[in-house]
Amino acid sequence: MRTLPLALLPRYFLIVALSAAVVLPPAPIRAQDANIDAAKKEGKVVIYGTIIPQVMGLIEKGFAAKYGINIEYWRADATKVIDRVLTEWRAGKPGFDVVIGARGPLALAKADGVYAKFNPAVASKFPAKFKDKDGQLIAWRITPVGILYNTELVKASDVPKSLDDLLDARWQGKIAMPDPSRHASTAQYLWNLQQIKGEKWLDFVRALARQNPMLVESYSTVPNTIVRGETSLGITYIQYAGQTKGPINFAPIGQVFSDPSDAALSAKAANANAGKLFIEYLCSPEGQQRVAETGEFVLAPGIFPKVKGADKIMASLFLMEEANSETLAKLQGDFRGLFVKK
Repeated sequence: MRTLPLALLPRYFLIVALSAAVVLPPAPIRAQDANIDAAKKEGKVVIYGTIIPQVMGLIEKGFAAKYGINIEYWRADATKVIDRVLTEWRAGKPGFDVVIGARGPLALAKADGVYAKFNPAVASKFPAKFKDKDGQLIAWRITPVGILYNTELVKASDVPKSLDDLLDARWQGKIAMPDPSRHASTAQYLWNLQQIKGEKWLDFVRALARQNPMLVESYSTVPNTIVRGETSLGITYIQYAGQTKGPINFAPIGQVFSDPSDAALSAKAANANAGKLFIEYLCSPEGQQRVAETGEFVLAPGIFPKVKGADKIMASLFLMEEANSETLAKLQGDFRGLFVKK
C-alpha cells in the first residue's frame, strides 16, 4: 500500500498524530550515579540512621579508606529518626543527606517529598521483591525479626519452635520487646502477623500482651535484657544473636518476618554526590561483604552472614507490608490500650 507523505495528510489527522507524539511518556531514566570528584569536594556526608555502632563503624572505615570522605552519623531508633527527619523537613531546615532505617518508618516521609529518586546501578541485581516501587528507598539489607533467648536460662527442650510458644505460661513476665505503642517497627510487625494468622492475629497480640512483657525502647535494647538475665526471651532482629556478647541465640521458629532496611537520599541534600556515593558503597560487593561479616543479612547475591541456616531464612521469610500513617497511628493507639499498664 502506498503511504501518503505527511504534508498531504488531512489537518485533523496531523494534529492528532503530533499530539499523540507529545503525550507519550518518556522511557524511564535511571537517576545519575554519583560524581566522585564532586563528592570528594563536598568532603562529608551527614547520615541519620538506625545502624548499630559496631556495624556502622566498619562501613565508615571502608568508605573513608576508599574515598577520603568523612561521615557525620546520628543514630537513634526508627521512630526517633523519622520524627527528626520530618521535623527538620517541615521546618525547612533538613540537616541530613542520607536517611537509613526500616522501610515502614522511612516510607512515612514519602508524602512530604523528603526523598530524591535514586537507583544505583550497583543494586540492580538485588532481589526485585525488596525494591521500592517508587524508586526512593534503596534496600541494602533485610532485618529478619524473630525470637532470641538466653541459652543459660532456657533449656534446649523449651526453646520456642513457633510464635505461639511465646504464649506458654512459663514465659509470663519473661519476654522483652519494644513498646508497640511507641516503636513503629514493632507495631508494623504485629500488624503483619495477619499474613500467617488471618483474622486471629489480634487474638494473638492480646494474648501476648497478657504475658506482661518487658517493654523497651527499640529492637537493639532487647538483646541486652536477655544476656543480663532480666528476661529469658525477646522479640528482635535475628542478627543481634551474633552481634551480642553473652549467652544468646535465636530460636528457629520458621515464621520470620522481615522489613527491608533502606537508604534514602534527601531531595535537598547539601552533599548530594557524597550521599549518592555512600549509598553506592553500601550496596557494592565490598560494602555488602563488610556488613555481612557482622552477622547482617544483605541483598547482594551469594553473600550471607555466618549464621546457621542463613540461606534458608532468606528464602523463606515473609516480607512485611507497609502500614500508612493513618493505619500506624490507629495501631499504636490500640496497642497502647493492650500493652501499657495504667
